[in-house]
Amino acid sequence: MRKKKINGKIRIVPLGGLSEIGKNMTVIEYNDEIIVIDCGLGFPDDDMLGIDLVIPDISYLINKQDKIKGIFLTHGHEDHIGALPYVLKELHVPVYGTKLTLGILANKLTEHKYETQPELVCVKAGDVVESGSFKVEFIHVNHSIADACALAITTPLGVLVHSGDFKVDYTPVDGEVTDLSRLGALGKKGVLLFMCESTNVEREGYSPSEKNVGKSLDNIFMRHQDKRIVIATFSSNVHRVQQIIDASAQYGRKVAITGRSMLNIVSAAMELGYMKVPKGTIIDITEMKKYPPEKLTIISTGSQGEPMSALYRMAYSEHDRVQLGVNDLVVISAHAIPGNEKLVDNIINELCKKGISVFRDQSVSVHVSGHACAEELKLMHALVRPRYFMPVHGEYKHLYAHKELACSMGMPANHVFVSDIGKVLEIDGKGIRFNGVETAGNVLVDGLGVGDVGNIVLRDRKHLSEDGLIVVVATVDTNTYQIASGPDVVSRGFVYVRENEELMEELRAISAEEIDKCLSRGKVEWNQLKNAVRDELSKCIYQKTKRRPMILPVIMNI
Repeated sequence: MRKKKINGKIRIVPLGGLSEIGKNMTVIEYNDEIIVIDCGLGFPDDDMLGIDLVIPDISYLINKQDKIKGIFLTHGHEDHIGALPYVLKELHVPVYGTKLTLGILANKLTEHKYETQPELVCVKAGDVVESGSFKVEFIHVNHSIADACALAITTPLGVLVHSGDFKVDYTPVDGEVTDLSRLGALGKKGVLLFMCESTNVEREGYSPSEKNVGKSLDNIFMRHQDKRIVIATFSSNVHRVQQIIDASAQYGRKVAITGRSMLNIVSAAMELGYMKVPKGTIIDITEMKKYPPEKLTIISTGSQGEPMSALYRMAYSEHDRVQLGVNDLVVISAHAIPGNEKLVDNIINELCKKGISVFRDQSVSVHVSGHACAEELKLMHALVRPRYFMPVHGEYKHLYAHKELACSMGMPANHVFVSDIGKVLEIDGKGIRFNGVETAGNVLVDGLGVGDVGNIVLRDRKHLSEDGLIVVVATVDTNTYQIASGPDVVSRGFVYVRENEELMEELRAISAEEIDKCLSRGKVEWNQLKNAVRDELSKCIYQKTKRRPMILPVIMNI
């Protein structure tokens, strides 16, 4: 019997997560139907002055709301769900995720106001959600947060598999191993396209089991029973926190938790049954004085050195409840995310100045990655056996290294597609190809403002941060064409006025001369007047200081 020809077309449009770390978001279209995988945030680069968060540009989806069947979440990390509180104000579509993922998300949504309350649909590993032409299956995987899933998306043209973030842990803390058998069954049946994370592709071997951290923690607790132990880790790493609590209970310690995100996620995990805490083990941080210090464990945020995190405030003696001293031991149970190394080192330096012992992964095994290393990625490729492959989740070097790994396993190079955000990968009955680019990029979040800070504002902030500001204030009378008051010259971040009075006086004189020149023509062109003052001051300042501060003339009319 002849196979029926299908005229449909799949379009895959990454809106984030490629050539960058974080901000993961992928759009999958089949004809006029759309699903979205993840919706994460990124953290600002060094040149994004004053920016709090970076979220994906969803312009491409705004006018296609009626075509979107849902947003499907792989797990509850910030780089996969963190943009949803902002995006759900624009997109009124259902969100599908596992219990812990939605529990963390629901907590975030309470901090925002919505005209239409977001629709959260809880699923579990093994469930299949039918959305139009798509069937989305949730497949359990191990990661550094519980309830993580890969997704198998069945379309009329074939099956797409998205790995989410994963590792292959044969001895996970919760006993639930990655569902390799299901992934293998999909591979045996036939997978059209595999989208697999690339974060640790450059690391050889296997990522160690999370249980290894438990052994290290047990050793630390056993050898330091005379000290109060402070452990900073990722708040989302529920299994890590569970092991810290278990070790504390074993050695007769009470556990106090500090840091807003840590409190939120631990309370959500306990409420949803993802953490089991012996009765009476966790105490409020205000109750610590009731117990000897050596009988206390403090679980804290701040493993990335974030300013104003709980560990930061403790290190700099700014915490309202915890003062650290030589009888404390601080354990940083996390790798520094690229770019955060200096922040972490600053905290460690401050702690060492106080004579406090600090353990981190370089000295003891207090952290393992939640991402698959090269051999685990090979195993996944061998199981899934895709026809085509698109590496995701990583900087370009990671994506390219993942391409080389796939090719080393026999994948033809022309079947591997290293993409970028906005770049459209198209699949139909004739084959697969890149076909065009859609709008994609960064939307910057600054306080309550979302998207109101762009390249021009960032350029001005950079200018101000490097060279400072000169403000010239004057009042003119257009009846008499004379200066009524001023000009006054104000410096901010340029020079200290009291030590540079001669320069400031010269700038005042130049400003007055330029204003007089413009007024003497008998007609005031305000833009021309301001530009003349700005240009002459700029020439003088650069000649004398080799600096180019921002110059802002404020000229008023009476």
